[in-house]
Amino acid sequence: QVQVGESGGGLVQPGGSLRLSCAASGSTIIIYTMAWYRQAPGNQRELVAVISGSGSTNYADSVKGRFTISRDKARNTAYLQMNGLKPEDTGRYYCNVHGFGQTYWGQGTQVTVSS
Repeated sequence: QVQVGESGGGLVQPGGSLRLSCAASGSTIIIYTMAWYRQAPGNQRELVAVISGSGSTNYADSVKGRFTISRDKARNTAYLQMNGLKPEDTGRYYCNVHGFGQTYWGQGTQVTVSS
């Protein structure tokens, strides 16, 4: 079992920045990829960014050039640096960890971009 917890959300004005953190604990040896998803009210959950065990990254087109995913493997923690935030980035952001055929989700952290 892996426990996943997110932090760092909040209310920010358009153009502002936030840094989300995702900490994993438990059987973390199984983790290969760590990813961020988001879900806005009435919308499906969508992939925002993913980082593999080798460090390769992939981003949704809507966040390329603005968001950066990183990972501290020693701390079993992933980060999402979000710059140039837009109102359409509003939603609940969830961390996902995956490995050895197992997937775990956190409870999410709310990000609201509004003036």
